[in-house]
Amino acid sequence: MRGLLLNTALVIDDKRGIEIFRVLQQCPELAVVGVADLAADFSWLTEAERKSFFIAGDVDKVILLPGLNVVVNTAADPFTDGQRQQMLNGGIELVNAPPHGFTAALLRFKEQLLESRRLKGEFWAVLSSVQDAIEVVDSGGVVKYVNPAFTRVTGIPENKRVHRNIFEVSPQGALAQSLIQQKPVTGYRTRVGGSDVEVISNASPIIVDGEITGAVVVFQPVSDILKLMDQLKHSNTIIENLYAQIDQIAGSHWNFDDMVGKSKIFRATVELARKAARSDAPILLSGENGTGKNAFAHAIHNCSSRKRRPMILFDCSTLPESLQELALFGCEKGALPGVLHTRLGRVELANEGTLFIKEVNSLKAYLQEKLLLMLQERQFKRIGGDEPIPVDARFIVSANGAIKTEVLKGYFSEKLYRHLSLVEIALPPLRKRLEDLPVLVQEMLTRLNRKLNKRIAEVSPRALQEMAEYDWPGNLSELKNAMERSLAVADGSVIEYHHLAPYIGKNGARQSPQFEEIMPLDKIEQMMLKLALARYGESLEGKKKAAQALNISLATLYNKLKKYNDL
Repeated sequence: MRGLLLNTALVIDDKRGIEIFRVLQQCPELAVVGVADLAADFSWLTEAERKSFFIAGDVDKVILLPGLNVVVNTAADPFTDGQRQQMLNGGIELVNAPPHGFTAALLRFKEQLLESRRLKGEFWAVLSSVQDAIEVVDSGGVVKYVNPAFTRVTGIPENKRVHRNIFEVSPQGALAQSLIQQKPVTGYRTRVGGSDVEVISNASPIIVDGEITGAVVVFQPVSDILKLMDQLKHSNTIIENLYAQIDQIAGSHWNFDDMVGKSKIFRATVELARKAARSDAPILLSGENGTGKNAFAHAIHNCSSRKRRPMILFDCSTLPESLQELALFGCEKGALPGVLHTRLGRVELANEGTLFIKEVNSLKAYLQEKLLLMLQERQFKRIGGDEPIPVDARFIVSANGAIKTEVLKGYFSEKLYRHLSLVEIALPPLRKRLEDLPVLVQEMLTRLNRKLNKRIAEVSPRALQEMAEYDWPGNLSELKNAMERSLAVADGSVIEYHHLAPYIGKNGARQSPQFEEIMPLDKIEQMMLKLALARYGESLEGKKKAAQALNISLATLYNKLKKYNDL
């Protein structure tokens, strides 16, 4: 057989039809599979021809031949409307002969059929490669096609499903409902008829020329969807960890040399942290909110022997209590609903590095005990796990100033507090280191100018005086916020008091006896000297500019620097 043969049937009623039959037999493009002789005279056929194709005395049986492509008619309109519709529905081409060039018409039809079959082949190949299960029925509900994924998902072989009626095998399914309702059915959760598999289905009618000729359903097992949801949750956990690590990388430049401030209390705090960084002992960073505990934690890690390993952040205050244990210690596969993969906790992610637990006093009581046990035994178990996992991490924790009160009241484990506070570093609030205010302001001014694309040169003396009299309950964080807002609204080169007033108004001034509300002159002088040197630098040229800005001579500047021990 060469190429594609057109399976052809012939309808004749006289000698002329017999002649056309002989012509068709000689055409290599055609395969005669049936003849309907309306005269019921088959004497013209040889014995071999009688055995090689189907013969009948009427049209009905011939047009039902399987695989029939074309019917050549030489009789005088022998077809009823029903027979014509039947051929149309079956994709059978009707060619009335003998028109001039009817053989050429047959060949043109062959080319169309070739293209149609090619496209159909590509279409079925696509359906066969799709990973979702697909089932197709005709308008009467008879299953015409299932793809390989259908068998993989349901376990039902193709030969056990095709030619079955959907209203019998799966009357409650999305496919049957789509045919009944004559509209799409989406997100339909049910079990596949003939299988125990629970699926989520989307079905839709097939409409051709405005008529419903069938329907198609695409579905996935609920188990696969749950797996995808779990993978998404797992991915979200990874993303959260990556964000945490990005935050850590963003802060990883912090080291003790970057710490801004020359006050005795601050330099003593830095020196204590520098010494503590050399050991692996747990460190408790205590202090009010905004005092720089995050920066100190990074600086300690970056000066430790673990600096080449990750520092993992676990912020207790940002996680609901129900997720704290999962996030900290991880979970074995299947130990909790929807957990289909083993999840690593922050403790494991910090292996050989540093785990920074922020606001440790926000941990629930039972997690405090579990954390204490882990620190004592240097091992832990994931949720649902049986095997202990060794712990090799440096622990830095932070807590607000109320943690000692919480210990006394029994809200926080005293044993855990003692274990975590082998080295306790209390970070001073900004109001205790106001002499650092000028250099802090200048450093923030430099960074915020870059961030906001501004060119603010200085903070006015009045504004600095008001800042020195403010209590700063939010400490460095509040100072940065006030500076950033002031820069955003300042339209000149100087931040004046009225730029800052909305953020550090008198309502926030320190409540103290009246005689303490006025700052000593030498304190103000010292602050102005620091601000001038921070702005212009400590080179000879910088000191000349500083002296000029302060309206004093260079010699007077040197005398004052000596008076204040070179600041």
